[in-house]
Amino acid sequence: MRYKNVIQFSTLWHSKRFTSIFGKIIAYSLLIFFAVIFLIPFFWELSSSLKTQQQIFTYPIKWIPNPIVWSNYTKIWEVLPFKIFLKNSIVVSTLVLIGHLLSSTLVAYGFARKRFWGKDILFTILLATMMIPGQVTMIPVFILFRRLGWINTLKPLIVPSYFGSAFYIFLLRQFFLTIPNELDEAAVLDGCSSFRIFTSIILPLSKPALTTVAIFSFLQSWNDFFNPLIYLNSLEKKTLTLGLALFRGEYSTEWGLLMAATVQITLPCLVLFFLCQKYFVEGIVLTGLKQ
Repeated sequence: MRYKNVIQFSTLWHSKRFTSIFGKIIAYSLLIFFAVIFLIPFFWELSSSLKTQQQIFTYPIKWIPNPIVWSNYTKIWEVLPFKIFLKNSIVVSTLVLIGHLLSSTLVAYGFARKRFWGKDILFTILLATMMIPGQVTMIPVFILFRRLGWINTLKPLIVPSYFGSAFYIFLLRQFFLTIPNELDEAAVLDGCSSFRIFTSIILPLSKPALTTVAIFSFLQSWNDFFNPLIYLNSLEKKTLTLGLALFRGEYSTEWGLLMAATVQITLPCLVLFFLCQKYFVEGIVLTGLKQ
């Protein structure tokens, strides 16, 4: 009887193990399948950026160009001042990233750690601002910046980030709530001020959330097309997104050059994501654990 139970247990254990392995195979197969589906447009874009105009429109599609036209990647820097566009985009994205991190972390720390009257009401109002479409405030904000004399400057793209973002404040607050309050209490007993607790305890433990906010902020400002289109007029103030639109208007038939320009604009976003992928995924998961 005992041997029979051992055999049954062994059979059950092996069946569960087989089911688990089979389930993982199915899951990973589906993930790989859909990943390839979503990556096909990018592969086609990358392949087309290295082709001549005739090779792009050949049928059936040749994914590996022959010959490889590397000159597409150098020619786009000659036909338009993409160096100026690149500098403007780097300046805007970097300063916006710093502004969002500075302002949003301070506000989120106050909502997560401080006790004051009306905190929940203020936080609810803050979240409610996320429901207001940008088109509603577009004209009043434009009039404000025009009266300040900021039109055709980079200030309208940079300065608002130093007043915080409701979405980033929410993400950081949720993460700060997962940090034990006992750490703050121990620091207070050691004589630490609130600012010291914030800089020495909260921020070092919040790398995943800070990385998530940094990636979102960079991608948002780097890929922003609408705001630069509204506020920037002169060629030397344009960003890469406006430069790409200008390039598409003048060289709409040069698909190889257009794809090369698109790949180079997309490349910094891909590099940033792959470098920070570990912290990014961890931050997305942990910011929703505690309500």
